Amino acid sequence: MEIKLVEIEKTEDLNLILGQSHFIKTIEDISETLVTAVPGIKFGLAFCESSGPRLIRHYGTDRELERLAVRNAEKIGAGHSFIVLLKDTYPINVLQRIKNVEEVVNIFAATANPAKVIVLEDGEQKGIIGILDGLTPIGIEEEKDIDERKKFLRDIGYKF
Repeated sequence: MEIKLVEIEKTEDLNLILGQSHFIKTIEDISETLVTAVPGIKFGLAFCESSGPRLIRHYGTDRELERLAVRNAEKIGAGHSFIVLLKDTYPINVLQRIKNVEEVVNIFAATANPAKVIVLEDGEQKGIIGILDGLTPIGIEEEKDIDERKKFLRDIGYKF
C-alpha cells in the first residue's frame, strides 16, 4: 500500500470540482446537469470507470478543458472518481445540482486554489483519501479584511 500526492494541473482562472460516483452514466448526468444549470457553461469532465473496460469517460463544452480533465483523471486514477474543470463559472453555481445527481456519492473539493489529491494505491486499486486545498492561513481576519470580503462578494454579484 502506498500513499501519493497528485497535484491537480490547472490554470489560476479555472475552478475544479472533485468527487466520487458509482455508475457509468455519471458522465452524461453530470454533463446534462452542468449545461442546464448555466447556459453557455465552459467545462471539461472526466470520470474514472472502475469496472468493465475501466476507461476514463469524458465530455466537455470546451475541448481544452476536457483534455485537461482527462489528464488529471489519468494522474489521479481512483475508481469512480470524477473531476470537473470550470471556466468563467464558480462551483457555487453548480455544486448543489451536482450533489443531487443520483449516482454522486461524495464531493471532495470545489475550489480555484492550487490542490493536491491524496491517493491511496493498493495494487490495481486507487482511492481518494482527501485533498489539500489551497494554503495554510497566515493570520486572523480584521475589520479591514471583513470590509474587503464583503466588497468582493458584492463586486462579483453574490451579495447585495
